[in-house]
Amino acid sequence: MTQTAAVLTQPSPGEGAGQAPGSEFAPLLRAVKGRGLLERRHGWYAREIASNALMLAAVVTGVVLIGNSWWSLLLAPVLAVLAARTAFIGHDAGHSQIAGGKPAGRLIGLIHGNLLLGMSYAWWNDKHNRHHANPNHVDKDPDVVADVLVFTSGQAEERTGFRRRLTRNQAWLFFPLTLLEGVALKVHGFRDLRRQPPRERVVEALLLVTHVVAYATLLLTSMSLGRALVFAAVHQALFGLHLGMSFAPNHKGMEMPDRDGERWGHLRRQVLTSRNVRGGVLTDWFLGGLNYQIEHHLFPSMPRPHLRRAQPLVRAHCLELGVAYAETGLVDSYRQALRHMHEVGEPLRVQ
Repeated sequence: MTQTAAVLTQPSPGEGAGQAPGSEFAPLLRAVKGRGLLERRHGWYAREIASNALMLAAVVTGVVLIGNSWWSLLLAPVLAVLAARTAFIGHDAGHSQIAGGKPAGRLIGLIHGNLLLGMSYAWWNDKHNRHHANPNHVDKDPDVVADVLVFTSGQAEERTGFRRRLTRNQAWLFFPLTLLEGVALKVHGFRDLRRQPPRERVVEALLLVTHVVAYATLLLTSMSLGRALVFAAVHQALFGLHLGMSFAPNHKGMEMPDRDGERWGHLRRQVLTSRNVRGGVLTDWFLGGLNYQIEHHLFPSMPRPHLRRAQPLVRAHCLELGVAYAETGLVDSYRQALRHMHEVGEPLRVQ
């Protein structure tokens, strides 16, 4: 298993098994609650949502005013960054970080996911909640299911044909493949409509179609077809890359439990499979708070601005228990994730 650059202690995964799993997390939960770190931050999120909406409106206005000019392409990267900010808000809504009530959280998620991004909130929320329940579990986490990429040697051995050749070079192809993620998220959303209950399906489908129509109308009424296609390609590619850069450091190359890992309690299950990324305000902003992946997984409903404040409590508690707390820099987090994917594909390269 790839080691991280900064790990406070490095016991074996089964170490400390003599303690009742619940007792490891309970003291930390009491400390976090005592600091008020699970309380809602309505004002913070109201400002975040309002500022993001205003900037999106400004970019849309800019596209209309610039019109049929190649200069409009300068707004595509800006829109990609704002799309990622929108996705982060939808992510937080799905975890009940913004509003305690499920209907309010779903409304915020539908607006920021389906309407503004063309990505199904119900599809993503279902998938992401299963990931949180069993992070990096080879059988239960949908994020490590063998698909375009694979994450275990067992998955690699089962590859045939073109996918086998892809796996041999998957570390080199990872970031190029994220350029397609923006479009892939939309496709997954539409395909998932068949799974959803009828009433939910109608709402989700209506908002998804509204997004596609509005997006196409904006571009095709502001610029020529050729420029519109280039703008959309740049926007969607950079949006996918931004998301890939935000999610890649979190779990790739960390522990991947199987049935043995199912004996871990909540604290070990979340901490040993997650990696934090060091940095300041800019890192927090760029990664949408996901750089505090350990704290986020331990307390999914914790508001984003509280994650930094919770980190010293979590780190100290892990040190006291002798549980490995992984933390590294941004560039090294990518290096570790890519190294893991490279090692998984290695047996196929030597055959």
